Amino acid sequence: MAAPTKRQHCRRLVLLCVLLRTLWEARASQIRYSVPEEREKGYNVGNISKDLGLETRELADRGVRIVSRGRTQLFSLNPQTGSLITAGRIDREELCAQSSPCLVHFKVLVEDSVKLYGIEIEVRDINDNAPKFEAENLEVKINEVAAPGARYPLPEAIDPDVGVNSLQSYQLSPSHHFSLDVQTRDDGTLNPELVLEHTLDREEEAVHHLVLTASDGGDPRRSSTVRIQVTVLDTNDNAPVFAQPIYRAKVLENVPPGTLLLTVRASDPDEGANGKVAYKFRKINEKQSPIFQLNENTGEIFVAKSLDYEECSFYEMEIQAEDGGGLKGRTKVLIMVEDVNDNRPEVTITSLFSPVREDAPQGTVIVLFNAHDQDSGKNGQVFCSIQENLPFKLENSIEDYYRLLTAQILDREKASEYNITVTATDRGMPPLSTEIHITLYVTDINDNPPAFSQASYSIYLPENNLRGTSIFSVTAHDPDNNENARVTYSLVDDTIQGAPLSSYVSINSETGVLYALRSFDYEQFRNLQMQQAPPNTDWRFSQAQRPGTSGSQNGDETGTWPNNQFDTEMLQAMILASASEAADGSSTLGGGAGTMGLSARYGPQFTLQHVPDYRQNVYIPGSNATLTNAPGKRDGKTPAGGNGNKKKSGKKEKK
Repeated sequence: MAAPTKRQHCRRLVLLCVLLRTLWEARASQIRYSVPEEREKGYNVGNISKDLGLETRELADRGVRIVSRGRTQLFSLNPQTGSLITAGRIDREELCAQSSPCLVHFKVLVEDSVKLYGIEIEVRDINDNAPKFEAENLEVKINEVAAPGARYPLPEAIDPDVGVNSLQSYQLSPSHHFSLDVQTRDDGTLNPELVLEHTLDREEEAVHHLVLTASDGGDPRRSSTVRIQVTVLDTNDNAPVFAQPIYRAKVLENVPPGTLLLTVRASDPDEGANGKVAYKFRKINEKQSPIFQLNENTGEIFVAKSLDYEECSFYEMEIQAEDGGGLKGRTKVLIMVEDVNDNRPEVTITSLFSPVREDAPQGTVIVLFNAHDQDSGKNGQVFCSIQENLPFKLENSIEDYYRLLTAQILDREKASEYNITVTATDRGMPPLSTEIHITLYVTDINDNPPAFSQASYSIYLPENNLRGTSIFSVTAHDPDNNENARVTYSLVDDTIQGAPLSSYVSINSETGVLYALRSFDYEQFRNLQMQQAPPNTDWRFSQAQRPGTSGSQNGDETGTWPNNQFDTEMLQAMILASASEAADGSSTLGGGAGTMGLSARYGPQFTLQHVPDYRQNVYIPGSNATLTNAPGKRDGKTPAGGNGNKKKSGKKEKK
């Protein structure tokens, strides 16, 4: 049994020796090189002729060449130097990706001996790549209610290099709210995470900007960055807040409807519906509500209706802003309406004392009135005036009250009524005014005596007049009014030739007509005259113009008065005309002995004169005597002609 066991042992030993020889031969024929990546074409990898034990010249003679299986030839033989060189630029990352080590295998064939030599070339990595993020910018969204400690994955950078040249670390820019934590996975890759350190407030800082840097360990070190924008998501944790606690505006009262007054603005730092604000009136008077209009989206306040300063000069209201989450903010709006001069002064008569007595003392109050303007400031300041040249004056008593006073004693006989225009004017620009018209009547007092139209009258009467004949009419005027102007006539107590005046004439107390109570005789009264210039020459008649029918009456030389009734009436008419002329002022005025006094309270002297001496033969009505120039009876002078005798009638001469 021992012999078979020994043979088996020997056999195994032989086989082991054969295997070891084979492995050694294979190992002896494997040639190894190393080359850094990214070298230029022709880079010397190693001396292949030397490593094969061949002379340089033998490479071509023995048919030494590289054998590869369909792969792009990365290396080639330089027959002149016997070196193995790069056939082009070699990119390790392209060739081997992340595999390490990166080995390239090919064969070198020696044709004459039909021997193959294995070539193994390690392409060494160089730090030709920086870590790279997929994007340059990254947005991370975090709700503002997130609790500290919350983690948020960040993107990883990729570095195609290997070993120390690959990605080695991450770094985060400094931040008060965030930190960086890098986790290492089982495969050795790094996983960066963003860690929330402090509570976020979107309204305080809605966006945070961070920078994440990825670095490798090569020399020189390479790195790249990604910008991270942390957007804080909103929650409705803020109410709208107005820019001002109180808004004030001034507006003229005459602005048209639609005018923009002011704009209120409330901000809500929330976003979306939580930050959208709607405006509305919260507190406003019912009467004021139609006057203003509020745009609920913009906060603009407009005038909706015409304003009136006099009706309301100040408005106060409250505006509310509400966001989409139901939170509210409030503010006050104060609107001051400024006055414009759009109101005329108003004049109201409080008291009117009309009529007023003409003897009212100076300073008597005629009218008390109020002048008021609803405008304010200068627009509401009123001053009053009346027209000039009136016996009145205005006096401002208290506040807006004025008194119209007499400035002098009135005279009803000069003006029985006054049309007074009171003008009230404000001090606005332009000024507005109002006029009122007051009619003031002046009451009469009996302050004027009656006055005759003349101071004296001369009456020419034919002698032998009929008793009761109307001989003259006087008129007195009194400028007073009504009863004060009523005139009654009477004769003053007087005597003529020892007989009372009232026995000669009488007067109608109402009409002023004088009547003869007896028949007058020329010869009896001719010596009573004083009161007397020569008569107007118009009264003188030539012989051809003796009284008669159209001056054609033929009297005899003795001048007998015809008994023709018609001629008598003509003479009477001439006498009345003469009397009328005398009444118009052609006669000499004055008074003295032999006058009759008339009284209309204050009256003129009334001179009763004889029939004028016509200095020619004159027919005396009621007598057949012809009167001639009588020097001893009129002026005591002897006339130039005439016989100086007066023929007497059959009547007895009166003295």
